[in-house]
Amino acid sequence: MSSTRALYEQVILDHNKNPRNFGVLREPDHTVEGFNPLCGDHFTIYVKLDGDRISEITFEGAGCAISKSSASVMTTVLKGKTVKEAEVIFKDFHHMITSAPDAPVDEEAVGKLRIFSGVREFPVRIKCATLAWHAMNSALHGKDSAISTE
Repeated sequence: MSSTRALYEQVILDHNKNPRNFGVLREPDHTVEGFNPLCGDHFTIYVKLDGDRISEITFEGAGCAISKSSASVMTTVLKGKTVKEAEVIFKDFHHMITSAPDAPVDEEAVGKLRIFSGVREFPVRIKCATLAWHAMNSALHGKDSAISTE
């Protein structure tokens, strides 16, 4: 295993064990639940906007290490971003995570989200990594109903 991949795995494990922005957000503008019925991942994403800027974003729930760490990293990356910036980041992340395992990663576009590029080698885990992202995207578009990866 390369030292880079080992570092990425450590970051994922750290965000799973010590998730950032974990908990219920008081008085959110949007709340969306996300479910992955295949593996049981279940998260609720809370978003508070200040105009078109994400002033607060938190999550709660339970899931595998990949889904929980993805939700955690997502909140750290998106907090303070505009809705349009969040949409671009979501698109870039989704493109990376669903591309072929040997496709080059546009590190400039995805930044620290590249830690999830290894998930591409395990297609069944892609839904784990994208669950919170789809819920967040739904929230930003005012669709506060539950979403499912199925």
